Amino acid sequence: MAKRIAVVVSQGQSANPAKRQLEEDIVGGLLMEPGIDVVVIQHLYDLTPDGTGMLALRGIMGNMIVLSWLYERGSRWTLDRFGIRGKEGLTTIKSVDDEEDGGDDETEPSADDKERVIDSREVPNRRIYCVDLRVHSTAQPYLDEVKRIARENSMQLVGLDGWIGGSAKPEQMQRFLHPTNDTALGPPVEIKSAPAESRSTDVAQVIRVEEEAGRRWYPVIDYSRCTNCMQCLSFCLFDVYGVSKANQIQVQHQNNCKTDCPACSRVCPEVAILFPKYRSGPINGDEIDPEDLRREAMKVDISALLGGDIYQALRDRSAKAKSRFSKERDEDKALKERMRCLQKLSDGLEIPPEVMAALPSADQIAAKAAAAKAKAEAALAKAE
Repeated sequence: MAKRIAVVVSQGQSANPAKRQLEEDIVGGLLMEPGIDVVVIQHLYDLTPDGTGMLALRGIMGNMIVLSWLYERGSRWTLDRFGIRGKEGLTTIKSVDDEEDGGDDETEPSADDKERVIDSREVPNRRIYCVDLRVHSTAQPYLDEVKRIARENSMQLVGLDGWIGGSAKPEQMQRFLHPTNDTALGPPVEIKSAPAESRSTDVAQVIRVEEEAGRRWYPVIDYSRCTNCMQCLSFCLFDVYGVSKANQIQVQHQNNCKTDCPACSRVCPEVAILFPKYRSGPINGDEIDPEDLRREAMKVDISALLGGDIYQALRDRSAKAKSRFSKERDEDKALKERMRCLQKLSDGLEIPPEVMAALPSADQIAAKAAAAKAKAEAALAKAE
């Protein structure tokens, strides 16, 4: 069994020729590198929990390098969301903004004694290096970085048909070993069951993992910032969040999340909720600085936004509107009042109009809010 390291190339969502060329150049540049296995997957964020892409990632037992079109933080906590964990590996590839911040490593307040969820979690004794493919437009800086990391690290990997870890379902293994269509990066590599001693240990092995991955939208929790306050659980009306057996907040029903809605991240007091495909930072996983914290704190203040509890405000406005318009019998005025309320909420939390339109009734909101609050309080009580 050879000492090897895995390099994961996460494809971009679009068929942008420049992105595809960069991905191909990186894969091609690693083909003759000793001790490296290259795994090409669909966009990391779009992988399904039980798909072949996640199966491949979970099978990597040692150190790994993940090159994706996401910020480092977004990539790391997306992996964590699906149980792929490890210590943070440091990379020299940084964005211009990060480099300009210079030698001060404190990008967030240090005078903070808050207990973070990560403090109570067990982390596997391996390193995961997350590299942002948007920093450079050519492959050479990434090839140099992979080689640097490979020199410093090694991991145990057997042949490509033998490094699947965990317990794969038979149909998953069949899709993994016998792909049925070509990938966006080119024809799939033929996987042969050859004796371990006959495989080359000097040349990189490449596998391209197929998966029909559609575009997805769901929150990812940065547990290095999360304090388990449960505000997201209490806030979300679509049952996205839940509580783990360890009484810690987690994303349980990610498919319930509404596309392009970042509202829960806006009410997180620790800026710990990410939407890696969001248009701006720090919600998209970009690094956090004190100015970000101050700006986000202004949006977090829901009481200031609506003059009280957000759900109570909606219920009160609904009750007043019903009373007033039941007398006036003017449907146009009722609609205008409702739109004013929803527009204020939508502007404050950047909630898409279609999500606001999908909100449940006032009574349903009350029931959901009460249930979520009770669940959060129960979890916090057990955790103490």
